[in-house]
Amino acid sequence: MATHQKQAQQFARRLFKLSLVDGRVSPELVAGVLEYVEKHRPANPAMVLKAYRRLIANELAKSRALVEHAGSLGDPVLRSIAAAMTQKYRRPIAAVARPNPALIAGLRVRVGDDLYESSVAGQLAILAASV
Repeated sequence: MATHQKQAQQFARRLFKLSLVDGRVSPELVAGVLEYVEKHRPANPAMVLKAYRRLIANELAKSRALVEHAGSLGDPVLRSIAAAMTQKYRRPIAAVARPNPALIAGLRVRVGDDLYESSVAGQLAILAASV
């Protein structure tokens, strides 16, 4: 890895840590970090901002459950998924629904890098891989 890229990533990590309050991303602090970067342009600002954006996006994804569904999905189901994920991860998780007819039936829930699959399409893919 080039030295300037490594330095940009290290600086982005320091900026990221400044953007957290009690382990959660603070929009106010993110705005402050961006103002600082704009006023005090670091070496390779595009590289720093790209790495910073990736770190913020990854952290925000950990607080969101993306619920893909094939059929209709009611608010009570979405709330119960959010409650179950909040309990599992021991932090507030907001559930967001997204229709995906390719699933055929069932659900796929993604929280950060974790994937929970309970769909017909997922089961068919597992079956096809085992044959």
